[in-house]
Amino acid sequence: MGRALELWTSSLPRLLEATIAVTIPLSLAAFALALVIAAAVALVRLYAPAPLRALASAYVWVFRGTPLVVQLFIVFFGLPNVGIVLPAFAAAVVTLALNTGAYASEAIRAAILSIPRGQFEAAQTLNLSRRDTFRRVVAPQGLRIALPPLANDFIDLVKGTSLVFAITLVDVFQVGRQIAATTFEPLVLYVEVAAIYLVIVSLLSLAQSQLEKRVSRHVRSS
Repeated sequence: MGRALELWTSSLPRLLEATIAVTIPLSLAAFALALVIAAAVALVRLYAPAPLRALASAYVWVFRGTPLVVQLFIVFFGLPNVGIVLPAFAAAVVTLALNTGAYASEAIRAAILSIPRGQFEAAQTLNLSRRDTFRRVVAPQGLRIALPPLANDFIDLVKGTSLVFAITLVDVFQVGRQIAATTFEPLVLYVEVAAIYLVIVSLLSLAQSQLEKRVSRHVRSS
């Protein structure tokens, strides 16, 4: 027990350093880009001409239907064969964003579709433009509906960053693997890495709960 506690304490600074330097920035950058992709894809699938809708649907189908680790390998190891070379961090951001964007686009699309048609008709009677209708009517209601699944997508993305070691990024999981390989204590190190992810996800879940309360503060309780 004493050996495990000593190893846990000595390895924690390196694991936290990797978390702050790689895992957290990677998660934030990828999710920010994923939200942009998701919103664009959702709007295309709802309002664009048929060829563009088909293209957006194909994107969602591909990225939801293939493993994330395979997508990472294609972007980082495969694209250089066609002249597209990305640094490991950029490749991870792009891949995670595209993967999460496919799932998040479905949440946004479903949220928009769930808004009653009468809301749009009421906006028309008030002579609101399409832009104002989206900004004042669709976006506030859609955000409240889409928030829980989007938060879940963000949590999945954070956990998905544990795969980026496969494309040479030294994230918290890779640091844990390196320490485990030198100390021959895989159980202690992997439990410690899992604890770090658990803390991050717990904080995100708490933030999600507070944000849901904030965006729902004007909703009347039944």
